[in-house]
Amino acid sequence: MKPINIYALTRISNSHNIERYERQMSKRKHFLKIKQWEIDSLRSFSMYLSKVLDGSETLDFFYSFSMPKLGKEFDLLRVSDDYVVNVELKSGYVSDETIKRQLLQNKYYLSTLGRTMYFYTYISSTDRLVRLSNSGRLIDCEWEELADILNRQKECFSGNIEELFKEEEYLISPLTDSGRFLRQEYFLTLQQKDIRAHILKQIRNKDRSIKKEYSVFAFTGLPGTGKTILLYDIAMQLSKGQRVCVLHFGSHEKELEHLDERLKRVDFYYCDDSMKDIVDRDIDIDSDIDNAYILKLHNSYSSILVDEGHRIGESALAAICSYAKRIKAPVIFSYDREDAIAPEERKINGSKLIEDIDGCRLFKLTNRIRMNSELSTFISCVMCVKGKIYRHDYPSVSIAYANDEYEADILIGNFTDAEYNLISANDVSSFTCKEFDKVVMLIDDSFYYDEKGYLRYNDTADDNNEESMVRNLYHGLSRAKKNIAIVVKNNIDVFEELLYILQK
Repeated sequence: MKPINIYALTRISNSHNIERYERQMSKRKHFLKIKQWEIDSLRSFSMYLSKVLDGSETLDFFYSFSMPKLGKEFDLLRVSDDYVVNVELKSGYVSDETIKRQLLQNKYYLSTLGRTMYFYTYISSTDRLVRLSNSGRLIDCEWEELADILNRQKECFSGNIEELFKEEEYLISPLTDSGRFLRQEYFLTLQQKDIRAHILKQIRNKDRSIKKEYSVFAFTGLPGTGKTILLYDIAMQLSKGQRVCVLHFGSHEKELEHLDERLKRVDFYYCDDSMKDIVDRDIDIDSDIDNAYILKLHNSYSSILVDEGHRIGESALAAICSYAKRIKAPVIFSYDREDAIAPEERKINGSKLIEDIDGCRLFKLTNRIRMNSELSTFISCVMCVKGKIYRHDYPSVSIAYANDEYEADILIGNFTDAEYNLISANDVSSFTCKEFDKVVMLIDDSFYYDEKGYLRYNDTADDNNEESMVRNLYHGLSRAKKNIAIVVKNNIDVFEELLYILQK
């Protein structure tokens, strides 16, 4: 999306022509629905600016820009190497508190640009112009002040504004980028904020203290929907004045130790399959659960949060719930949706265990942050090829066929030379909560499609192995943000199915 000349735009009266002309100037992919009050405010803003700034009719602004993935919208933006100028437009009465809240939020989101920033709001009904001060106060100001700032902006950015907001600048993992997480250099989508607000409201009293009562919350979504950052953000919110713990059923033990050292009111526990660090075995919790675990934590926590909950087993879940009941603390689970995977490949189905907890309040994240819809659809089709082919092309997906190990190494090497990250289905756990632009994975002759169209793995060597290679393939491919490559080794049947997906 490119900047537009708002003076030129507001010379037109017909609303339909305005929308067509705006799209022509901005080069955005869709028509922007522009309300009459917005045009009136733009026209008034342009008129007042022309009275105090010579050449204001030549100024270009990015109009009605929404940050990719996050959906945060700005009315007017102008960006130069030194300055960022943001002007919000209002038509009727808006309280100062509401104006200040919006401008502070804008400041928060635009901070990734690393430039000096100026924030204004223009209320056309009262011809009022206000500015957000450095200390966060609203100050009524004259048009000459804004004119001076705009006049000092030289060589403003005129390219596609999306280029200034790369996803890696504001979408982070609290485990692999703990420094930025601790400095709170991350953003939540509106959906994430809504879920956070619902959960915090339920477990907080009016005086903002945490209720001491047992309750269970859970939120889920496909890989890339931002579950981990949401869970850790909630932990940070709950830890203000209270002590909480986070149980992580994945990898990243060293990363958890770093967070544990830095955050004094949040205790992090790395949980492997045995939960050996925080549980004692052979202690019954309920009579119908044999050989259950009992949690042996260091403190009586106000809240318990569980990450990678889809990896949790029955005994570990029972231990967590029993402990929470005993100390009367809420529990919050984050887990992946694995509906695309064959039920037989979900040897540990923590998702179902969590959803079956009595009284569990469930939330679902639907907006992909890390991954685009093309890759998401492709991965879903790979997991189950029947009835899910609903795209015509996959320009971000590559496949290759190798007859043996030697050829596979060459083809994988070609992809890694092109900056693809190789993830092995045997070692996916070390890549959990990490993101890569490009991912390449290998499918060998042990994979096959069953009669229902599900991708399966012929694990004859170890039928007791709890690690599902299909499940690992799913989570490995889901680490990709931009490109996926699959090398198929000595498995022409699976290769032909992948071609069918790509060339439907």
